[in-house]
Amino acid sequence: MNLGPSRPHRKNLTSQGLIYMCGEEQDITVKNISITGLLAKLPSKSGKNDIKKIFDSLLISTIIDLYLPELRLAGEAEVIRVDLKDDHILIALEFKNVAYEVDNLLYKRKAYRKNMPGPGQILLGGRYHMFEAVNVSVDGLMIRLDEKVTVEEGITTVFEFRRLNLAGEIKVIWVDPIADDGTLIGLQYVHMENISVKGIPRFAPVS
Repeated sequence: MNLGPSRPHRKNLTSQGLIYMCGEEQDITVKNISITGLLAKLPSKSGKNDIKKIFDSLLISTIIDLYLPELRLAGEAEVIRVDLKDDHILIALEFKNVAYEVDNLLYKRKAYRKNMPGPGQILLGGRYHMFEAVNVSVDGLMIRLDEKVTVEEGITTVFEFRRLNLAGEIKVIWVDPIADDGTLIGLQYVHMENISVKGIPRFAPVS
C-alpha cells in the first residue's frame, strides 16, 4: 500500500502577525503552522476586489515578507494559495528565508531588515568602493566590501544602491572586519534623493 509523501504536521493555534503585501503592511491571524509554512487569515472582511488586488500583486512576485512576534519569526515566505471563505481571505504560505529567535534583535534595530543582495558603491577614503548589500531596512542597510578598509564610525558619506533606486548621504554606524579580507559596514540613511524606500516593510514593534 502506497501512502504517498507525508504532509508535515500542522499545529492549530491563534497568533497575530504581519505580512507585507500589495505595497503595505497587513495584520494577519495565523490559523495553523508547520515546519514548512502556515495558513493565515486577513482579519477584516474582504471581497472580490481585495482578492483581485492580491492576485495582481502576486503576478509581480509570490514572495512576501512575514513577521510573527509571538512566534519570534521573521523573513520571507511564498504565497502558494489564496482563498475567500466567509468574506475573509485565507493565505497559505511556505517559508523560504526565515530567521527564528528574532524578537530581541528586531526590537533593538527598530525596523525589519530584508535580505536583499545587490551591488552598489560608497565613497570611503576619497574613492568609491563597490559593495554587495546584505540586508536593507527603511532606516539603513548593511553592506559587504571584498577588501579591508579603515573607516571611522560616525562619518557621513555618499552611496548608491540601484536595486532600490537609492542614493544620497549615509552615516557609518559600525564597521566589522571579517576573516576573508572583507569588511561589513552598518549604515543609516541621512539625506536621500529618493526618500521613500519602496518594497521594504518596517514591522516596528507595537508600543
